[in-house]
Amino acid sequence: MIRVVLVDDHVLVRAGVRAELENDFDIVGEAGDAGEAIDVIVATKPDVVVCDVHLPGGNAPAVIRGAADRGTSTRFLALSVSDAAEDVIEVIRTGARGYVTKTISGEELADAIRRVFEGDAVFSPRLAGFVLDAFSADLDGSADPELDRLTGREQEVMRLLARGYAYKEIARRLNISIKTVETHASAVLRKLQLSNRNELARWAANRRII
Repeated sequence: MIRVVLVDDHVLVRAGVRAELENDFDIVGEAGDAGEAIDVIVATKPDVVVCDVHLPGGNAPAVIRGAADRGTSTRFLALSVSDAAEDVIEVIRTGARGYVTKTISGEELADAIRRVFEGDAVFSPRLAGFVLDAFSADLDGSADPELDRLTGREQEVMRLLARGYAYKEIARRLNISIKTVETHASAVLRKLQLSNRNELARWAANRRII
């Protein structure tokens, strides 16, 4: 039986999802925030994690990275109320195998979990276009030498800085310390030869990466 962990900060949502799935899957753990999720995933080593995108203490990408950093390999399916392109693309780029919205039926969610477990990529119909557009741009040879100077984590910090997030909020979303955010922010400005956040916002907007 496929072993599943449920991650959502709403207890009632987790209870509802569990009720839909527990006859067909082995629900081996639950978590309500990013830090707890990483601990549960490391402890239970599930086959699939069904994870909300926005969580206290971080987000789905932070959970994916945190679990990987602690040596756990599992497949992630994002389950969210958000159908924003930026959320979908960020989660998939971080390594999730699928992204479905909470309008999905119990039967459809069960099917999505099975498909993710088998290695398929699964998306709610209207979200697939976001992913195709994003990765098509990558394949079209639109590499940016300046962007390539940044590490993956620096690119994440850069996008959030360009969108106007404060250091504290970036730290919360990425599940890292404010000091680490400051270090990455300084590296981003130095590598891109920019003086301040306003210049960074213009730089990112011109490249349509925020």
